Parts: sequence; C-alpha cells; structure tokens
Amino acid sequence: MKNAIVAVSAGVFALCGLAGAAQAEWPERAVTIVVPWSAGGGTDATARTLAQQLEERFGQPFNVVNRTGGGGLVGHITIANAPADGYTLGVITIETTMYKAQGIPGAEPENYTLIGRFNADPIGINVRADAPYETVEDLVEYVKANPGEIKASGANRGGLSHLAWVGLLKELGSDTEASPWVASAGSSPAMQQLAAGAIDVVSTSPAEARTLVEAGEAKTLAVISGERTEVFPDLPTTDEVFGIKWSPLPFRGLAGPADLPEEVTSTLSSALAEITADPDFKEFMASRGFSVAYQDAATFTDTVMTSRTGLVEAMKAVGLAVEEK
Repeated sequence: MKNAIVAVSAGVFALCGLAGAAQAEWPERAVTIVVPWSAGGGTDATARTLAQQLEERFGQPFNVVNRTGGGGLVGHITIANAPADGYTLGVITIETTMYKAQGIPGAEPENYTLIGRFNADPIGINVRADAPYETVEDLVEYVKANPGEIKASGANRGGLSHLAWVGLLKELGSDTEASPWVASAGSSPAMQQLAAGAIDVVSTSPAEARTLVEAGEAKTLAVISGERTEVFPDLPTTDEVFGIKWSPLPFRGLAGPADLPEEVTSTLSSALAEITADPDFKEFMASRGFSVAYQDAATFTDTVMTSRTGLVEAMKAVGLAVEEK
C-alpha cells in the first residue's frame, strides 16, 4: 500500500510538472522579429534597437531578420502567416493599410495582432546637395515645367513614399506622372541612388536621409505634413508652403500574426510602453532623427484603421487603387 501511495504521489507531481511546463511564461526561447524593409534603413535600425531592449527585459534573444521584396509585401506577408505563438513578430509599417486597395490581399490590418506603435515621422522631400533648387517651390515648378525629367524614388510604386510624392503633385495641380517613379527596396538604396545621380528626388523621412545630409551629399527641402516635426523643427511643411492639406503620416509598430495570445500581446504592449519611456531608447531615436510616438494596442489599432480610410481615398484619387468587384 505504501509503495502504491508513493507511486500515485510521484505521478501527481509529474503531472503537475507537465502542467507547469505547459503554462510556462512567454518567451521560453528565441523570438524572431521580421523587418519588411532593407538593412540599413530606418525601420531596420529602429527594429534592432527595439530588439535589444526586448532582450534585456525578457532574457531571450530577439533576432531581427530582413525579408524584403514587393515594396514590403514579402516581409509583411511573412509576419501575417507566422504561427500565432509569439515567437515570430514583426515591425509593420503604413503600407499594410494600402496593399488590399492595390488588389493584394493577405497583409491588411486584420491579418495582424497590433501590439503598439513606437514611431511616427513625416516624409521629407530630399534632393542632392548640388541640385539647382533651394526650396520645395523651386522643385515643384521645375517638375511642372519639365515633365518626365525629375525621377523620384523611396520605395515601391504604390507604397507610401510614392503616394506621398504623387499626392503632393496632384494637390498642386500637376500631372502625377510628371515625375516618373523608380521603384527601390527601401529608403537606404534609394538614397544611395540619389547620391550616385541615378535619381533626382527621394521621398522618405528626414531621419533616413540624415546621414547623407550631414555628409553634404543631400539636402531636405521640406516635409510632406501639416505640422513641423520636433526632431527637425527648421524644415518647412508642404502645407504651410503651399496652403494645402496633405499629411500622410508613416508609422512603425510592433505586431504579430492575427490571434496572438492575449497574454503575449499584453506583455509586449507593456514592455513597449516601458521601452519608449527608456532614456537609452529615446537617446538612440533622437540621435538618428526619429521621433518616439508610443501608442498602446487599442489606440494603435484605431490609428491604423483611420489611416487606411484616408490613404485608400487618396489612392483612388491618383489612380493607384483597383476597383472592387
């Protein structure tokens, strides 16, 4: 009898151990963070700093992996199609609000669990330092007077960088094809093309242009926004210069595939709130010219949905949205 009791007790303890293992707190192992844009760009840089902060808090590796192609589509699809277990996350950008309108399903906001936003910066208009125009007015007038001559880039055709630029031209009464768009894998290669003289304008954030600007190879003429940015307060906005209202605001946010466990979402959202308040993170972001703009999961979701509504309407206006059947 005594041996039977011991055996039963051992079995109970074994079962308890298994239950404890099954309910172990996330993360138990390394986590992958997918970045849909090229290494060296702003999304990549901020993601790697975020990953470092997450490693320090959770004691597990957070490995950044770049999955580029298709104007961010490859990486965004990778995030959406990952197992919903918290071990594959990603940094999503505003392009997720535009893919479906382009006839590309599978990477719209509903395909993700939105954990929180950590950055939002306006897009800037960047040209070579030796370009003959000193102001954004000069550039736009040149585009109007010389259709087809000024080539622009910043990401894929139909992406936010493209939409921001052609939307500005449309708002100013110019043909949206007056400045041909050259697709690129992201801001970093586009800026290199600018420096090499292969293109004339890069539509991307001042932060992502900062290295070449500080090296004296490029200059930022203005930001496509309704408000000046605190990080670059001397840059004029296109709204104030031209008296228009066109302000497509990019974001970077942490997300996972749809149906991520609530405990994982909650844990990460709380960690993201701490990280965005961390002096080291703020110092890094400021040093690279990035704003820190935290939103929790619910607020971030509202922002994304609102952004989608406005951008889809803008895409329709410039002929970049497919007709729904």
